[in-house]
Amino acid sequence: MKSGVEFMMGRKSSVAIFFVLALITAASAQVKLPKVLASHMVVQRDLPVHVWGMASAGELVSVSFRGETGSTTASQLGRWSVYLKPGAAGGPFTMTVQGTPAAGGAEEALTLEDVLVGDVWVASGQSNMEFPLKRASTAATDLPNAGNSQIRLLMVDKKPADYAQDDISTSGWTASTPETAKEFSAVAWFFAREIEEKEHVPVGVIDSTWGGTPAEAWTRVAALGEDASLSSLFSEWGKRTDIEADSALAIKDEQRQKDEARAAGKPEPQFGWHPDVLSWGPGLLWNGMIAPLTPMAIRGVIWYQGESNAGPERNTIYDKTMRALIEDWRKQWGVGAFPFLYTQIANWQPGGSWPVLREQQLKTLGLVNTGMAVTIDIGNPDDIHPTNKAEVGRRLALWARALTYGEAVEDSGPLFRQATPEGKSIRVWFEHHAKGLVAKGGELTAWEVAGADGKFVSATAKIDGNTVVVTSDAVAEPRFVRYGWAANPECNLFNGEGLPASPFTSE
Repeated sequence: MKSGVEFMMGRKSSVAIFFVLALITAASAQVKLPKVLASHMVVQRDLPVHVWGMASAGELVSVSFRGETGSTTASQLGRWSVYLKPGAAGGPFTMTVQGTPAAGGAEEALTLEDVLVGDVWVASGQSNMEFPLKRASTAATDLPNAGNSQIRLLMVDKKPADYAQDDISTSGWTASTPETAKEFSAVAWFFAREIEEKEHVPVGVIDSTWGGTPAEAWTRVAALGEDASLSSLFSEWGKRTDIEADSALAIKDEQRQKDEARAAGKPEPQFGWHPDVLSWGPGLLWNGMIAPLTPMAIRGVIWYQGESNAGPERNTIYDKTMRALIEDWRKQWGVGAFPFLYTQIANWQPGGSWPVLREQQLKTLGLVNTGMAVTIDIGNPDDIHPTNKAEVGRRLALWARALTYGEAVEDSGPLFRQATPEGKSIRVWFEHHAKGLVAKGGELTAWEVAGADGKFVSATAKIDGNTVVVTSDAVAEPRFVRYGWAANPECNLFNGEGLPASPFTSE
């Protein structure tokens, strides 16, 4: 055994060695930036420029951008944050981040090149937002012309997490080219093209999407927990995780069957889609794919999601789910009630419960600074992924142009305001009836009325000025009216600007 003296000497030596290593580490530590801050990025105009990252504890960090320099000292945990003055759109600029270790040693610097100042939009949601430009119906024309140095793209890698992350996984910011745009969100790219063309400012778009995901996966757990009526989202996820073991075995067996078919020279058998349940629990995608973005100032969000919340266990509370998401995103970003522009799910024949989800989406317009692109006329009844993404991007951009940029453009088709019984008829009033109401293709279709019993029957409808009058011989005193209340309705009510009316019910 070692004597007490020997033990103490050894311990002192270990402490000394540890202290020396700590000094070396501190002196050589590099100042670091999150991946969302990189060369070729877009910085939000007219808002304070936030630059943040990690360094060794006590390290002096300075940031220089557009002739201004700000400095700070890294905290005990190594975090640092600098705010610089707002500025107008422009660029390209260079940003320099300088670190000076507190324990001495060589200074270090990071230089970000080709930085633009303009508007930053986050695009999120499930597969119809993730849908790549190369698969859009207009890709043959648009993709070869996708080169635009004023549009910058950042794609966030798929990453669930149990708690909020400091950084994302990504290959970085790039200027839009046919090569960089082909895998990027088609809706987001078309939206960016519209905004850049109309507003003449650089546009940065962050694509943070994952097909098949429910809205609650993109919402902070604490925000969901504040509304007791959303508790079913947690129990529903629990039910799904209970069957995950069997699902994993099923996937393994399906792969075995495919391997055997290939070995035998036979066609591979086709199997149904398996959702990635364990990655899509409440809050998991917020933690991994949205939370790391929130320190960066943005102009707003575009959103295309809802299909995975259209089932009966989720659709009746979708408005509350989205309100929790939108209000909490705004709270976490801390730049005010930024525009949140979303897409109403399109027509699709198998979508039996989709009318309820569309009505919930219509209700979400009650939140300030929200806009909804109606797509009931451009879906594909046989494909949940319609390919006309250019028009979706354009309609979202109309909302941005009117709501965010103050342009005098119509941003929506007719939206239900109220219904007034008039004897044997019921009159429907609308907002967004620019240049009047139009029945495309002849007489109005997809209308129904109901009496006090709530039993709906098909009805005839006629345009009367900026209203629609609806009647049915089967209902002597109509009390309720609805339009487009089907998975794949034949809707043909538009306004004079060519934008479709949203399905609705007056119940």
